[in-house]
Amino acid sequence: MNAKHRKILVAVFARPTQASIPFVEIELLFKALGGSVVEREGSRVKLELNGEQLRCHRPHPGKEAKRYQVEQARELLERLGVRP
Repeated sequence: MNAKHRKILVAVFARPTQASIPFVEIELLFKALGGSVVEREGSRVKLELNGEQLRCHRPHPGKEAKRYQVEQARELLERLGVRP
């Protein structure tokens, strides 16, 4: 994981929850941690990491993840023991 991924990880764990994180950056973070991103129908996407899944829609027309999406990603990472 490089410095850019660490910066996104810190942003995901920041309180209060940020709504300015580009969704693609969260996808790249999951890939950097050894996970995968599976394209689904339409704007649906499944983020997988160590057997855990996060299913959601890519935000549109904007590119920033919604607050609840950042919170869901944080909860999944916390369950897996990932810390900034």
